[in-house]
Amino acid sequence: MVSRTKEWRRLALLASSIALTAACTTLPRTNDGAATLTPAADAHWQKLPTEAFKGKQDDIQFVDRDTGFYVNGKKGSIWRSHDSGRSWQRVLEQPGTYFRAIGMLDPQHGFAGNLGTDYFPGVTDPTPLYETNDGGDSWHAVMNLPGPAIKGICAIDVQKVHYIDAGKIATHTMIHAAGRVGGPAYLLRSLDGGNSWANIDMNPWVAMIVDVKFFDEMNGIVFAGSDANIDRSHALIVATHDGGKTWQKVYESKRPGELIWKGSFPTRQIGYATIQGDSENKDETQQRIAKTTDGGMTWKELPLVNDAKVREFGIGFANAQLGWVGTSQGGFETRDGGAHWQPIEFGRVVNKIRIMPDGDGHFVGYAIGSDVYTFAPPLGLPAAPADTAAIKVVKP
Repeated sequence: MVSRTKEWRRLALLASSIALTAACTTLPRTNDGAATLTPAADAHWQKLPTEAFKGKQDDIQFVDRDTGFYVNGKKGSIWRSHDSGRSWQRVLEQPGTYFRAIGMLDPQHGFAGNLGTDYFPGVTDPTPLYETNDGGDSWHAVMNLPGPAIKGICAIDVQKVHYIDAGKIATHTMIHAAGRVGGPAYLLRSLDGGNSWANIDMNPWVAMIVDVKFFDEMNGIVFAGSDANIDRSHALIVATHDGGKTWQKVYESKRPGELIWKGSFPTRQIGYATIQGDSENKDETQQRIAKTTDGGMTWKELPLVNDAKVREFGIGFANAQLGWVGTSQGGFETRDGGAHWQPIEFGRVVNKIRIMPDGDGHFVGYAIGSDVYTFAPPLGLPAAPADTAAIKVVKP
């Protein structure tokens, strides 16, 4: 019989192996275990060839270096690339559906969130969540959602969780899909890759949800607003440490007419969020972001720009220092953790910024708004204009 001491030693070695597996790309690590990603020497934001669109597109995700998806809510369309964004195929066009979020588990399996009815005009589809099992070739409504009917989805967070099962390293996929802007506030939660779901009523704590981030099964953050009426809403962040059973307020702005739009955690301890204010209020010219250095327990406000015309949307950080914010007036970049910001060109109304490690300590970034941009070494894109180059439309 194996002694208890030997068994604990064996489990400790397995836990170390899990930590090594999580590091997987042998990237340098910070003290809190996050990858220290740096831009490649010749990396810069460059526009990808996508269908021309004047409004705001909402989400983009690459699941590996080649395979990516983006969604256009107002057109009800989902696009796919198999060549790092050099060309795109429209795999779904469904007028009346407002695709707001995408969350792919792997190149074949993923989910797309619909904003739902009674918010934007022209949206007639009440189905909150769609699923694909064939790489986006077909999509079907997720039918096994429990509890009250969730009105719509604004964000999908997908995390791989490593654990020890019967002495062996195992992995399961955790999914959180949250919404919506304008309320009501619900959080869909799956710990088995979407096979089963829980539906958490968030209305006791927040009035609307625009983004969500979970670090593990127990600890997560919701980025929200305090009132469904934006004129009365304060920007609000709540945290859970018991898997969503209870939540505590960790930040609330002092000004009405605000909500948290998107969040980004480049490390476990350091995180950022955009504070979106009412662009109609000309008396409030200072735009701000929120920052945490203790894993989301406390937040402080940092100035972004003093301009009443600026309306904040997406935010993404590659590491603790380097990050970007998308606004109605274009992009802003910081290289010192939000202390200073400079305007940059990566399109208007960037709503989502995603960072993907490339395996050698560098990263590739993707930003979606009116256009799609990538932050990477030059890809050798075709010279044709972005509204006509390398776009292949596949009839859904």
